[in-house]
Amino acid sequence: MQLAMTSLPRQSHLKAALWMAGWLAAMVTMAIAGRETVSRLSAFQVMELRAIIGFFLLMPLVLSSGGFRAMVTSHPWKHVWRNAVHYCAQYMWLVAVTLIPLAQVISIEFTMPMWVALLAVVTIGEKLNRWKVAAILLGLVGVWVIVRPDAGRIEIGQALSLASAVGFSISVILVKALTRTESVVRIIFWMLIIQGIIGVIPAIYVWQPVPSNLWGWIVLVAFCGTFSHYCMARAMTHADATIVVPMDFLRVPLTAIAGWLVYNEIIDSYTAAGAAMILAGNLLNLRKPGAGTRWLRQQ
Repeated sequence: MQLAMTSLPRQSHLKAALWMAGWLAAMVTMAIAGRETVSRLSAFQVMELRAIIGFFLLMPLVLSSGGFRAMVTSHPWKHVWRNAVHYCAQYMWLVAVTLIPLAQVISIEFTMPMWVALLAVVTIGEKLNRWKVAAILLGLVGVWVIVRPDAGRIEIGQALSLASAVGFSISVILVKALTRTESVVRIIFWMLIIQGIIGVIPAIYVWQPVPSNLWGWIVLVAFCGTFSHYCMARAMTHADATIVVPMDFLRVPLTAIAGWLVYNEIIDSYTAAGAAMILAGNLLNLRKPGAGTRWLRQQ
């Protein structure tokens, strides 16, 4: 998900690309680290450790942004509702990466803009134009091609991945409201606090000793989960969404390559075709009505 910054530095495509490189590296690493940890520990425990470790990792940014006094919010319940939804979506995503190929998880995750568009119609009265309708249809067909329900059954990992995409989309809508008054650091700060509190009881219930060789992966989950959003936000301050958003599409082939190199996952033609449709739908969803070939970020 992408968060807006409160100040806008000078535009620089090179700086935007470097921040996006950080985002892409973090997200691909997160997928691998998530699988490595959740395949051996409960996702509840991993998420609790992520919140605790991430809180301390975030401290330098908190202190440089005015300290704890600057983290005070006038909208606590908006943070609570956003993070309750995000927590559930993150849990389903982490479980999904252990059940199906990484490329499938990320491809299905890229249906988020379609769900955001639909939710915006229902919640804030936005209108659907022909480009958004085409984008939604392409995305749905892409998911159908990947899942292939006519093959007999839908994998639980595919269902969880799709549900997490819907959950992340709801979170995006809620974050939109928060970014009007909250800084990126404050939003991440409360994400870690609230999700840490939400996860205490389920984590305690399933808690087990962490094998020493998993700590490195857990720290990676915490680091990538905390700072990936920050990288995306910084990229968006250095270049227009028309430049930044297409860079994120590299996450699909990069994750597929990582799955092949690390887990020997073979990408079948259905996943490749479905991913292409979903990404094409994303490009249509970025199109600004009545602006020819100009694009506008809809997330």
